[in-house]
Amino acid sequence: MAGEKRFKRVFREGNSLQDDGLKLIMVDSETGVHYLLWKAGYGAGITPLLGADGKPIVEKNPF
Repeated sequence: MAGEKRFKRVFREGNSLQDDGLKLIMVDSETGVHYLLWKAGYGAGITPLLGADGKPIVEKNPF
């Protein structure tokens, strides 16, 4: 896995200069867990995406 990126962007919307900010969905290639990243101005946040059962969304065969 040398030289490969661990996280892959699967969704992008907006930009950090807009009021609603930049939203990204990233997938961890080792665990398959999906994360939501949000950035606006000087603020940012990250959280795993959860399914209806409250468990993280996991891709069975990430990349």
